[in-house]
Amino acid sequence: METMTVERVIDAPIATVFAWLTTTTHYTRSPLVVRCRLTRHGEGAPYGVGAVRSHLWLIGWFRERITRYDPPYATEYVVERSLPPSRHELGRMTFTETPEGGTHVRWTTRAEIPVPLLGGFLTRHVARPIITRTFGNILAAAEKALAAAPPA
Repeated sequence: METMTVERVIDAPIATVFAWLTTTTHYTRSPLVVRCRLTRHGEGAPYGVGAVRSHLWLIGWFRERITRYDPPYATEYVVERSLPPSRHELGRMTFTETPEGGTHVRWTTRAEIPVPLLGGFLTRHVARPIITRTFGNILAAAEKALAAAPPA
C-alpha cells in the first residue's frame, strides 16, 4: 500500500471549504476529472455517512462510499470498486482553520494497484503521481472558485 497526501491552504472559511470539497460534483473543474455523481444520499446530509459517489477520471472509474462525515473538520471514504481494479484502505480529508482565517486541507489516500510483482512499482511510479496531481488540481479548483465567491 502506498500513502499519498496533498495539502493546501485555501483562503476561505472552514465551513465553506468543507462544503465545496465534499460536494464532489465540483471535482469536474479539474481537467483530469470527467464526471462525478452522487448515486446514493448519505445519512443526515447528501454526502454524509453511507453516501455513494461515482467518479470518472481520465485514469479510470471509482465507486466510493462515505464512511465518516464530521462537518466541517473531516470526511473519509473507501473505494468499493474501480476500473482498473485497485485496493483501497483509506481516503480522508481533514480541514483545520488557520490563524489568518483560511483553511488548511490535508487529503490522504492509501491504495495500491493489485498486480503481482509489478503492483508496488506501478503504484509508486504511475498511480501516485496521477492521483496526487488530480488531488492538487481539485484543491486548486476549490481555491479558485472560493476566491471568486463574494464574502459571506
